[in-house]
Amino acid sequence: MAKNNQPEEKATGIDELNDNLVSVTEKVQKNQKVIMWCTLGVAIVVALVLAYVYLIHEPSKTKGNDEIGKADLQLVIGNDSTALVQYLNVADNMGGDAANRAALQSACLLYDKGDYQKALEYARKFSSNETVIAAAALSLEGDCYVNLDNLDAAVKAFKSAISKSDKNTLYTPFFMMKLARVYREQKNYSGEAEVYEDIIKNYPQYGDSYGIDVEKLLARAKADASK
Repeated sequence: MAKNNQPEEKATGIDELNDNLVSVTEKVQKNQKVIMWCTLGVAIVVALVLAYVYLIHEPSKTKGNDEIGKADLQLVIGNDSTALVQYLNVADNMGGDAANRAALQSACLLYDKGDYQKALEYARKFSSNETVIAAAALSLEGDCYVNLDNLDAAVKAFKSAISKSDKNTLYTPFFMMKLARVYREQKNYSGEAEVYEDIIKNYPQYGDSYGIDVEKLLARAKADASK
């Protein structure tokens, strides 16, 4: 997915996770705000699953599906700006499944552009019974809230994403790592430690799979909580 130049953002503790989570997004780029790359990694999966559900599994039957198909084509060939305009048109002016999916695609692209408030608006329009997609959309909401400096709302969104992901061995701990980082930003070190303990107990392979020393992060959180 093509990237647009974004204004320099203030570094936060969330950036510390970048080197460890970069493998999740297949090392697309280093030294960028990790929340963006976490969302991008999930957004790629969302796009693939949506393509199957809506384009292969369910043949196009409406004008909305035809229009979103045109937007999908523009996205595939790298014309993100054109695709965004087309997705927004479907999301705003058409109904049904096409408008629903267009809302999420719009949210992903708007987030990529750094328009977090508008991305949040469209992410909240989306709904799905597909567990992974619904959880990813909630995580995207959380990422928007982080960038809008509304950390309390981000906590709620990430908790919802964790619950919705239904103990998926890849995505549930992925969302939990985001929650832990927000807790750290809030200086809620005991909450951060509890999340790491949960990951170690219920997803013991996750850290090793992505080069994340969860035990070390837990020790640091506990040490800070005891001060």
